[in-house]
Amino acid sequence: MYEPEEDSYLIEKHIKNYPSDSCLEIGTGTGILALEASNYCKKVLAVDIDKEAIDYCKKNIKRKNIKFKLSDLFSNVKGKFDLIIFNPPYLPNDQLVKDKALDGGKKGYELIERFLNQVNSHLNKNGKILLIFSSLTNKKKINSLIKKNNLKFKELEKQKFFFEELYLYIIYK
Repeated sequence: MYEPEEDSYLIEKHIKNYPSDSCLEIGTGTGILALEASNYCKKVLAVDIDKEAIDYCKKNIKRKNIKFKLSDLFSNVKGKFDLIIFNPPYLPNDQLVKDKALDGGKKGYELIERFLNQVNSHLNKNGKILLIFSSLTNKKKINSLIKKNNLKFKELEKQKFFFEELYLYIIYK
């Protein structure tokens, strides 16, 4: 289960700017972003591929407007949402460190690519996506994947760390 780090906190501080009726958080981990979203969204669905993460959230987070479900991206998600939050595993895989919470694929962007290829069918007409990723993921590739899926984006914030930069995007139709 992914413990909150700088990327989670960077997204967390922007959620309040996007109040909505319906929110989906993909890859909820410990649930801190779903919890924050529940303060600004009427209904929150938080999903994760890790059963341990979902069990943890169900046990520790008791909010009537949050539902937790096991799902690989959108595989167990029905409907459309006004806000979709995704803090994906975005690092290129490392043969020495096997961690599904960090491993975004061979080049780091493969999971984001799967997400972007599927997100349009789950995003309301005026919906927004908060997506974070690393400079180690290949920013130009992410930009082209967004455009390829007929989406637009704006960089909300960038934070520099000793070995990478984190980019937080707002993406919309």
